[in-house]
Amino acid sequence: MTQAVTRPAGRKERLEDLLVVDCDVHVHESPGELAPYCDMPWRKALENVADVQEYYLDIPGFSPGMTWYEARFPTAHEGRRMVHTPEQMRRELDDLHVDIGVLFPDHLLKIAVITQDDYAAALARAYNAWLLDKWCSPSHKLLGCVLACPQDPEDAAREIRKYAREPGVVGVYLPCAGLEPLWGHRRYDPIFAAAQECDLPVLLHSVTVVHPVFPFNLQGFETEFGRHICGHTFAIMANVVHMMTTGVPVRFPDLRVVLTEVGISWVPFLMNKMDKEYLERRREVPILQERPSYYMKKFYYATQPIEEPEDLSQVVTMMKLFDGEDRIVFASDWPHHDFDHPSKVHQIPFDPGVRRKVFGENALRLFKIDAQGRRLNL
Repeated sequence: MTQAVTRPAGRKERLEDLLVVDCDVHVHESPGELAPYCDMPWRKALENVADVQEYYLDIPGFSPGMTWYEARFPTAHEGRRMVHTPEQMRRELDDLHVDIGVLFPDHLLKIAVITQDDYAAALARAYNAWLLDKWCSPSHKLLGCVLACPQDPEDAAREIRKYAREPGVVGVYLPCAGLEPLWGHRRYDPIFAAAQECDLPVLLHSVTVVHPVFPFNLQGFETEFGRHICGHTFAIMANVVHMMTTGVPVRFPDLRVVLTEVGISWVPFLMNKMDKEYLERRREVPILQERPSYYMKKFYYATQPIEEPEDLSQVVTMMKLFDGEDRIVFASDWPHHDFDHPSKVHQIPFDPGVRRKVFGENALRLFKIDAQGRRLNL
């Protein structure tokens, strides 16, 4: 962590003087990279697609769910932006003034769409082993999340317990794209139980797909403008509502929940909407001991994609609507084409103390790490 510099009263701290923890950074896990870590016979499946031309997060049989108009960009440059090594990632994060990066996959953002349960579980195991071997490095300040395969919750729970004591592992990644059933379903209880037992937060992460399950049945939209607006936001909202319906925050009271790649403007809406429904229909959710907003105020919310109103002070107002000062964490989505540069979030007129919380301090508390990326709960 760079030491803070004493500055004249009223002057905003420079970005480079802040501790910046980026809670959404993407590594590139190609089939060829994962194949050596994958169990047979599924290793053969990865070897068979290792040389297939890939577009933006789209390889048939490996990361299904995109369509041609989504996968190709006009210049073909944006869709091919990837990071292949920890050294490359560290250099690029340094250029962004990011001190610590929390890692997510590229292609396996869409693992929930895979229909073969055994294949999906094998991919998750291979990814976890590869991530720990190649990427998770407190010395590089690159920290990983165990991929919890929704198709096989029992196997996912074993993976969580297997890696929970690794210094480079700080969370559990819950894929949301094309997920069925939603994360509130009791079939996923082994995942939540393992994460709570191991003191690791769960991080829900979505990506846009066109897929015939709620809420990804987006085929009615003619443009990515419409699909992208609804894909990420509706997916996270639907999962939060479902988790509240089945009482996940009550049944797992020590579980830390993080919502990533969905911004923050939806949070006060959903809190108020659920509170209204709770007051009218609480007999349907007797497991809830408080209003839904009580539990949502304990969740964490990543900034990316941060809203950009003409008056950036409105972002501060939105945050205050759900007491977000201690619950918002910075995320960039690097290196994806729609990433948020830290300098953009730095423009938001936060109070100095809140700025430090958003950029780093909240994440340290969330992941129970110090400013060097070292876990405190081992």
